[in-house]
Amino acid sequence: MGLAEYMIVSKPDGWTVLHDGTTQNDYDTKEAAFEAAVAAASLAIRQGHEVHVSVPGREAGNKTALGAKDPQIVP
Repeated sequence: MGLAEYMIVSKPDGWTVLHDGTTQNDYDTKEAAFEAAVAAASLAIRQGHEVHVSVPGREAGNKTALGAKDPQIVP
């Protein structure tokens, strides 16, 4: 079997999962993108693939731990 690699990457307005050189969905948070990647990785494991999942640290994206935008303060 082959290698299934999932990379969480930041975009200007959120996050996405890079897999096989393409991205298909957009996510508001790094955590949501991670959860989607792990679900796909679980299926790949069942098929016998080696799996790699990578997630950038706080320094990526908008510099928050979960990659969420800071809430807007409405007066």
